[in-house]
This record gives sequence, C-alpha cells and structure tokens, in this order.
Amino acid sequence: MAGFDAKQYLAALPKRPGVYRMYGADQELLYVGKARSLRDRVSHYFAASNVDPKVQALVAQISAIEVTVTNSDTEALLLEYNLIKAHRPRFNIVLKDDKSFPYIRLEAGHRFPRLAFYRGPRTPGERYFGPFPNAGAVRDTLNQLQKLFRIRNCRDTFFANRSRPCLQHQIGRCSAPCVGLITADAYAQDVAAAIKVLEGRSEEVTAELRTRMEEAAGRLEFERAAQIRDQLAALARVQSQQFITAEGERDVDVFALTGSAGDYCVSVLLVRGGRNLGTTSYFPRAVLAEPHEALASFILQYYGTDVPAEVLTAERLEDAQSLGEVLAARAGHPVEVRHPQRGLAVRWVEMTQENAVQALRMRFAQRQGMDEMLADLARELDLPEAPQRLECFDISHTGGEGTVASCVVFGPEGPLKKEYRRFNITGVQPGDDYGALRQALERRYRHVREGEVPAPDVLLIDGGLGQISAVHEVLAALGFEDLTLVGVAKGPDRRAGQERLFVYGLPGAVVPEGHGPASRLIQRIRDEAHRFAITGHRRRRAKRYNESVLEAVPGLGPAKRRSLLKHFGGLQGIMRAGIADLTQVSGVGETLAKVLYEHLHPGS
Repeated sequence: MAGFDAKQYLAALPKRPGVYRMYGADQELLYVGKARSLRDRVSHYFAASNVDPKVQALVAQISAIEVTVTNSDTEALLLEYNLIKAHRPRFNIVLKDDKSFPYIRLEAGHRFPRLAFYRGPRTPGERYFGPFPNAGAVRDTLNQLQKLFRIRNCRDTFFANRSRPCLQHQIGRCSAPCVGLITADAYAQDVAAAIKVLEGRSEEVTAELRTRMEEAAGRLEFERAAQIRDQLAALARVQSQQFITAEGERDVDVFALTGSAGDYCVSVLLVRGGRNLGTTSYFPRAVLAEPHEALASFILQYYGTDVPAEVLTAERLEDAQSLGEVLAARAGHPVEVRHPQRGLAVRWVEMTQENAVQALRMRFAQRQGMDEMLADLARELDLPEAPQRLECFDISHTGGEGTVASCVVFGPEGPLKKEYRRFNITGVQPGDDYGALRQALERRYRHVREGEVPAPDVLLIDGGLGQISAVHEVLAALGFEDLTLVGVAKGPDRRAGQERLFVYGLPGAVVPEGHGPASRLIQRIRDEAHRFAITGHRRRRAKRYNESVLEAVPGLGPAKRRSLLKHFGGLQGIMRAGIADLTQVSGVGETLAKVLYEHLHPGS
C-alpha cells in the first residue's frame, strides 16, 4: 500500500451513507461497496481482527480509496450498481450471464396467430408471456399448449405456401388452419384458451371447455364433444404437474443463496400466474461479499424492467426496503422484497434453497472430476502443474468445400462455451488441412497476442506430427513458440481410449492410460471440437447451396437474394412461389420474377 495512509484516511471518513471505491496500481478499480456508515464499513477492512485471506489480498493491493456520500441507503445501492455495471471490478460480484430472458410471444396481425419462443427486445403490438427461467421451460410449455389446443407453430412464410396439412397436423399438434381445416372463430377460441392457461387461469378454461363439450353433445356433434373431452383430460394432467400452485394470479420470484465467498450458488424460482415454472441456478463471481451482500447485489443485477410485484428471499436482507424502491423505479409499479415467514411462500423458499444446495453440490462434483483429469493430463505430459486453460482446434469440410475451423476452450469447470470460436477458411487449396489450421491459428493468436484473449496452458490440435509441425511456425512468428503444443492422433484401431499424444519438441508419442482421467479429458475436448467444427461446416454448406443456386440468375444481386431468402424462409419457399408471389419481394419486379421463375423451373 505504498503511498496510502489507511489510519489517517479512515479518521477523516464521515459516518454517512455512501459508496466507496478501492483502487490498485495504475488506478485499476478493484472493488466498489456501499455503506450506511462509510467510516465503520471501510475501517472493517483494515481492522487487525480481520484475517480473512481474501480481504487481506484486496487490502494489500489498495493504493487509493475514494468515497461518494449519498442522501440515503437507496441512493447508495443504486450508485453501487451503476459503478459495478460500468466497470465490472474483479473483486465484486458480477452476474456474467448477460442473455435476456426467454418468453412466449403471441404474434399479432395475423388471422391465425402463432405462439412462439422469443428472446430479445419487446416489439409494440405483440403480446408476451413470461419471463421463463430457461429455454427448456418455454419449449415444454409450448409443447403442452400444442397438444392441448393445437395452435400452429410454423413461420408465416411456411404457412402461406401450404397446399396440404403438414406432419404437425398428422400427429395431433396443429388444427391445420393453413388449409382451412378449422374456422377463424374456432381457432380464436383455442388461442384465447391457451392465453388463459399462460395467465394461470386454467380453471376458467376448464369450465369453458366443459360448457362447449356439453353444447356439442346437445347438437349431436359427438366427434367434436369427444375432442373437447380429450382436451379436458390433457388439461387436467397439465394442472396436476403443477404441484405447488398459488391461489389467484400471483407473479413471484424467489431467490436463495448457498455456499461461501468465491463459491456462491444462487437459485431463482419463477412463479407466473400462480404457476411454478421451475428454477435456474447461477454461479456469480463474489470474492469478498458476505451472503446477504452477495444476494442483494445479484438481485439488483438480475433485473431489467421485468420485475414482479413480489420478490422473496431465503434470508432477511438489510437492504430489502432500499432494494424494493430501486426495483420499483425500474418496473414502474410497487415491488416488495421480503423474507416470508409462513404459508405457501415458505414452501417456495424451501424448494429454491434445496435447488441451490443441489446445484452447488453437482458443480463441486463436476469440478473435482475436472481437477482429477487435469492433474492426470499434467502427469502424462510432464507439466509442472495442472493446466487451467486448454484450447483444441479441428477442421471440417466436404471434399475441400466450405472449410470451417473450430476452437473450443476448457477450464477447471469444464467447457467455456462463450469462448468457443469458428473460423471460415478462405484462400487455401481445397482439402489443405495444414493451410486451414495455419490460417485459423494465425487469426486466433493475433487476438491472444494483443491481450484480447487469454493464452492457453495447453494447445491441442486434432492430428499428429504433421499438423503440429505445420502450425508451430505460425505460433513462433506470433511469439508463442514455448506454448505446449500437442497433436491428438487416433490409435491403431481408431477407437476411443487409444489416442496418442505428440508433444512438439519431444520424441515419440505419449500414450495415456486407456480410459484413464487424462484419456477421458482428451476424448471429450477432441469430440467437442469435432462437433463444433462439423456443425459450422454444415451451416456454411447449406447457406452456400441456397445462395449458389440463386447466384446464377441474371440481375439478382446479393441484396435481392437475401431479401428473397428472408421473405420465403429459404430456398424451398422460393421454389414453391409463383411469379406473382415473387413480385411481392422488395426490389423484384415482374421481369426479374419471370427470369427467376424460369431459372428455377426450366422447361415449365
């Protein structure tokens, strides 16, 4: 703490609410915190009795502290949130999963609207249901609604070009409005019923269906009555699966935290319209925060504007009132943050807490398995310590066409999927895997050299001596000649567990113990790199096929090709379209439409 006199500084601090910022060397912001009394809170870090290693690690790096006095705890909470969001200090809790929540969207403006999975910004005029805890919960709900009410799930371009019912109708999940097998009024009734189920008003739907069944039977429409009877039975099964259901139409989020500083798990339970939608677990970075501080900070970062009226926590938060005021300002309606004491809310909290405990236990088990595999890999490769970051590259193509290179990244907790990258390879001879690898590694490791991406401890290449010899020159030119470079070659029978490892600069091959920890790790990383590469190759090949057929059409440039593919949902939709349909696309006149139609249907 060169140049920082903690004793003198602490004596000058006011006993007022506010936010403090701790800086390290080169004015790096290390930590942001809030306090009801700045003097008492900041002094706690420098107390002789505070021997927490994590606190000591922070204090040892402090070169300056700045404070901002606020008028209230609420202002301090909001300022702390804004500073953490803007600067993401490495000692603060940071919610790293920045994906938006998934919703179900009812698409307006269509005679037969569909319910669809949606993630992204809200569009005026559309109706949204959610949020849901994860994509799986959305798809399960949509699946149930399709079985119950046979609402269509196809895109408008597909819907507009049908001449007969599709497979969804044949398996009983769509009423086929595209070919007129249901009237607009009857379809609207099904949509309205589905909406009520999404809003938690299943009892109303049950009563309406029962009335419609009796009316159909009274008109001697026994087949229709039997269909409604089956809907009632299916709806009853769906309701029975909601084993914890609230009375009324409550929207509630429940938060529970378990673990210790640096290894927290937060589980979130979503209740919408009284229906329990399940839990999702998060593992936020929180090196220093106490449990109640970590949970409050997590909740603040978790929400945008979609905040329910009730937020329940598994422990009492000192900042509950201030937190509710901040969330209410965002949401535009009152928000109560509380720790429940009785009733159904306590059962929700207990279930969320149990999910957090189980999720953290499984994470530790997975981490221990990875630790064992990394340690065994270090022993096999004669490394001084277990590697903490591994990258693996693979190449995929078909006869040299559509070459794609993949890079997958693994750490102590398994695959780091947000750091995966693909590289579309251009300018190399078709089938030249060595050239493709050199191009991919050069593009990747330029970013590593610039400090944009961390360097791995071990770099794996799917291949043998030829591959690693070909790429080492590129790595050396970029300053990574000492990087541990390993080629992963298949064994004599090309079976899993027989892999041979070629380490650049070492004679011979390393053969890990068959199906041992290191062997399992190598197989897992290599297979993941292969999967990621081949998936990218197939997408590129499909896109290339769609575009190449259209590229030969005179007068059809890239912009018009994209407009056509977007309007019709792909090449198959364009093939089904007539000349009049083609002219509906912006930029495609009657003359060009005729040329395109004749090109796609020669001799017609």
